[in-house]
Amino acid sequence: MRNAEMIHERHPMTDAGEMWAVPRRGGLNRRFFLTGAVASLGAVGLSGCETVDGGMTRAEAEKHYGAVADKKFPIAAVDVNQVDPKYYKRVVQYESKEAPGTIIVDPSNYYVYRIEGDNKATRYGANVGRQGFLWSGEAYVGRKAEWPTWTPPPEMIKRQPEVAKYARGMPGGPENPLGARTLYLYQKGVYTLYTIYSTSEPDTIGTNLTSGCTGLLTQDMIDLYDRTAINTKVIVLPA
Repeated sequence: MRNAEMIHERHPMTDAGEMWAVPRRGGLNRRFFLTGAVASLGAVGLSGCETVDGGMTRAEAEKHYGAVADKKFPIAAVDVNQVDPKYYKRVVQYESKEAPGTIIVDPSNYYVYRIEGDNKATRYGANVGRQGFLWSGEAYVGRKAEWPTWTPPPEMIKRQPEVAKYARGMPGGPENPLGARTLYLYQKGVYTLYTIYSTSEPDTIGTNLTSGCTGLLTQDMIDLYDRTAINTKVIVLPA
């Protein structure tokens, strides 16, 4: 699947207004790559961090990343053996003047932070944009969605006839590439085409996989999603 020949398409602003890469062979699968137009943004630098809570043991991780009986669809447990323990959710020391709730994406180290105050942050492991699709700067959460719809663009349908059945939208669900939760990033009232989304592919955490968006394990994304309000500030550090 990783070696499959890919097509990159861009479509108008729908619930999934990002670029996607779909294998020419093998049909649809969950490993779609999200992106958007490269924004002209200023870089923001913040200090590093060290752990406060000591991190999860493997047994604790199995419990935290266990199956979830979500309202609409069941969420499978994560195979934590496919995730480097340094990417498990944990509380870290993180010096920042940003307000509690602010989200900071650190693509160089494959982390997403939620500022908690008192120089502490909750840190999540992430996948990030691959070379050529990295960006940095400031945005805000303009929209949130649970189990959002994905709609392929006409160009993709033309090249990939097998996705024509989703021309009116692929309903949210476990196989939907947008996952269980999505935060849409905006600037000055305009959707940037970048998102923070949930992935059910644990082996992608700690990799440059996407075309610009940032993915968290579903259980971590639900935690971040539930604690993130509309208009929350998001800072993406330079890679």
